[in-house]
Amino acid sequence: MTGGVFLAVLAAALLHASWNAMVKGGADKRVNMSAVMLGHLPPAAIALLFVPTPTLASLPWLIAGIFAHLGYQVFLLGAYTKGDLSQVYPIARGLAPLVVTTVSVLVLGEQLALPEMLAIALIATGLMSMALLRGADGVRNTEAVRLALITGCFIASYSLIDGYGARVSGSPVGFYAWLGYGNAVLFTIYMRIRHPGVLTTMAKTAKRTFVIGGTASFAAYAIVIWAFTQTPIALVTALRETSIVFAVLIGVLVFKERLDRSKVIAVVVILLGAGLLRLEQM
Repeated sequence: MTGGVFLAVLAAALLHASWNAMVKGGADKRVNMSAVMLGHLPPAAIALLFVPTPTLASLPWLIAGIFAHLGYQVFLLGAYTKGDLSQVYPIARGLAPLVVTTVSVLVLGEQLALPEMLAIALIATGLMSMALLRGADGVRNTEAVRLALITGCFIASYSLIDGYGARVSGSPVGFYAWLGYGNAVLFTIYMRIRHPGVLTTMAKTAKRTFVIGGTASFAAYAIVIWAFTQTPIALVTALRETSIVFAVLIGVLVFKERLDRSKVIAVVVILLGAGLLRLEQM
């Protein structure tokens, strides 16, 4: 992983934490999530004007990715209705590097050096330790943890699917732009069936989230999709989850969520993992 890729993925992590905070911070999280997901459409349309069309070989990956992203969005939304940003976000993101690394090494045959695997383990351990923390009311929220863990499985799934799809597409950003369109259609159908009226409310009250949140979300993952083609998927997946550092800061400073010693220790472990990952690539 070059210095440029490293910094780009960190920028994506900040953008990702920011749009998650916009969803969590809204009065109606379904409205905000809908605004972010449909907010992918304008930047995707602009991107398609400037990037090549992905190859036909990437179509199966594209279809699988669309459904994996929908599963992620549905369970993330459920988790955010049950738990704090600084609890749900770390757990959901923390499981993904472990699953992606395991599948990449044992099933797909990717080669990772021992320090790289140690760095991934540190990041994931720091993230997953958040599952042991108590919520703002001092009680462990087992339902939020359950939903966050399911969300993490979907994150791992779409990371692997999108990573390999982008590699065979010949156009990583083009691949994601089309994925964004397909996901927006599927997400719209889901919301119309399960939560009638949400999209109408979104159009009236969530224009800011549509523009800012949607653009931030699209840009964040477009960077990650590109990074998947430059370096092993497991390394990118682990590094982008350092977004927890930004998410915890936002949770504490904006939402006034509790910052205790356990959270501080977890963040330090994550940063140690990120630092080791960068040192190994120098």
